[in-house]
Amino acid sequence: MKIGFLFPGQGSQSVGMGKDIYEQYEVAKSVYDKVKELTGVDIAKISFEGPEEVLNETKYTQLAILTESLAILEILKQNNILADISAGLSLGEYTALINSKALSFEEGVKLVQKRGEYMQNLLPDGDWQMAAIMGLTDEQVEEVCKKVTSGFVVPANYNCIGQIAISGEKDAILEAETIAKEIGAKKVRVLKTAGPFHTEMLKDSSDALRNELQNVTINEFETNVVKNLDGEFYKESDDVKDILAKHIINPVRFSKTLKVMMDNGIDTFVEIGPGRTLSGFVKRTPTDKEVKILNINSVESLQDTINSLANS
Repeated sequence: MKIGFLFPGQGSQSVGMGKDIYEQYEVAKSVYDKVKELTGVDIAKISFEGPEEVLNETKYTQLAILTESLAILEILKQNNILADISAGLSLGEYTALINSKALSFEEGVKLVQKRGEYMQNLLPDGDWQMAAIMGLTDEQVEEVCKKVTSGFVVPANYNCIGQIAISGEKDAILEAETIAKEIGAKKVRVLKTAGPFHTEMLKDSSDALRNELQNVTINEFETNVVKNLDGEFYKESDDVKDILAKHIINPVRFSKTLKVMMDNGIDTFVEIGPGRTLSGFVKRTPTDKEVKILNINSVESLQDTINSLANS
C-alpha cells in the first residue's frame, strides 16, 4: 500500500467545518489555537459559526481550510499514518508543502494568510466568477473560452478528465456556459470563489506574494509533493518561491497531478479537509489498478480512515 494525501482548495468550505474534530481532539484544538496566535484571526469561530459570507471571504476561506487540514494531519501523525506522496488543489498545495516540511508550520500559516489577503484585496475591478464545466475535453473547453466575445475567460483548473474550471468575468462565464452546452457539456456549475483565480488578472497578487516569499525559508522536502504548475514532482533544483508566485496566475494541472501519483504507485488516496471534491476527481481518473479512496472531514470519517488503514 502506498498512501497519497490530497488537500482541498478554496470552494470546499462550509460553516461548521472541523467543529467536531476540534471538540474531540486536543491536538486539533492546539492547531487552531496556534493559528490564532500566529495570525490574530479566530479562525475556529469563523469556521464553526460563520456567517457564511464571512467564511467565504478569501482571506478567511484559505486560512480556515488550511487549519482544518493541518489539524487532521496532526491526528493522523499520532496514529503513524503518513503519506508517500502528497498534493493539493491550489491553496491545498501549501498544506502539502507544510506537511512535507518544505515550509515550516509558522511560516506556512503566515504565508497563506498573506496570500488570502492579497488575492482578496488586490483584485482588479470587475464582476468575477469561476465555473466548472463537466463533460468536455480540455481542448474543447479551451476552444469555448476562445470563442467568448463578451469579456475575459480562460481555463483555470484542469481538475480531472471531463471537468475543467474556467475563470473570468461573470458575463463571459455565462456566455461560455451557453457555448459549452451547445457543444455537449453535461453541466456547468458556478463555484464558491470570489475572483479570477489562476489567471493573469491576479498579477498584482502574484507580485505581492513574490515579495512576501523573499522572507520565507524553504527547507528540504521530507516527502514528495506534486506541484500544480506542471503536474510534476518538486525537485531539489526547483525555485519554490518562484513557483509559488507563478502558482496564482497559472492554471492548476490537477488531472496530471493525479496521474503522476498513480503512475508512481499510489493506490490509497486520503483527502484531508472539508468537502469530497478531490475524491471525486480520483474516481474519474482512469487507471487499471484498484484504488482506495478515503476522505476525512469529520470525527466519524477520521476514525473510519484510521481503522481502514490499520486493517490494511
